Amino acid sequence: MKVGFISLIGKPNAGKSTLTNTLVGEKVSIVSWKPQTTRNKILGIANSPDYQMVIVDTPGIHKAKNALSKYMMKSVETGQEGVEVIVYVMAMDKKLDDTDFANIKKYSVGDTPFVIALNKCDEVDQSAIMERIASLKDVEGVDSIIPISALTGKNTDMLKDRLLQLLPDGERFFDEDIYTDKSMRFMAAEIIREKALRNLDEEIPYGIGVLINKFEYQNNGVVSIDADIVCEKQSHKAMVIGKGGAMIKKISTQSRQDIENMVDGKVFLNLYVRVKEDWRESDFLLNQLGYNLKDLKD
Repeated sequence: MKVGFISLIGKPNAGKSTLTNTLVGEKVSIVSWKPQTTRNKILGIANSPDYQMVIVDTPGIHKAKNALSKYMMKSVETGQEGVEVIVYVMAMDKKLDDTDFANIKKYSVGDTPFVIALNKCDEVDQSAIMERIASLKDVEGVDSIIPISALTGKNTDMLKDRLLQLLPDGERFFDEDIYTDKSMRFMAAEIIREKALRNLDEEIPYGIGVLINKFEYQNNGVVSIDADIVCEKQSHKAMVIGKGGAMIKKISTQSRQDIENMVDGKVFLNLYVRVKEDWRESDFLLNQLGYNLKDLKD
């Protein structure tokens, strides 16, 4: 059977997390229209009787500006180690620029097959797709260029077929009923953060983290979760809570529904809002929130 690790890289908001979820067939990575949604390196595991593709979803490539950004970019770099294929995901609704060429040149060197996925191809006409392919087809080190729509699934089977052709034969790395390497506790925090990203104003989410204080299975099968939404400013705390608590209730309700689908059972979720100024620059607070550079290889 075909087995191997496939790394998805690209600029922020290119659609890597959506593509991960589409290839795996399960919700592995949180999705938002806001860039830099993914902060950790996350494994999504696509299983069938004939293959096991381990998809490495990485943060968007960007210039690190604080300790959290440095963690994210370290996750990108370690996400390329030991993989069988690298896929550069490029959004067709964005212009091709020098940063794209620099990224492609950097990550296409070496012996690892390098594939470009032109995402959001359903949002542009065919001539734009052909023009983009023509601009990239002669770039050294590129194995293939495939236009897709991760959201609708268009041509994702074509991409998957090419990836399987590039994978070696071998034995499964994970049991066939596992679809991610992350714990339920981690996934619960990511679900809560996703709902905050989707519901709050654009200027807030970059200063938001989620800390799970309790994740317990009760005797009756109910999962009891206590979590903090951590923000950087008192003014942000008021926005997260909302008038009469309406916003935090909305985030809680949406989060609970997704977590119940994940654990296949009833969930009691208690959300609190805490202010920790400049937490993105604090190694101690980043470690508490699950972002520890020491966890990544040097």
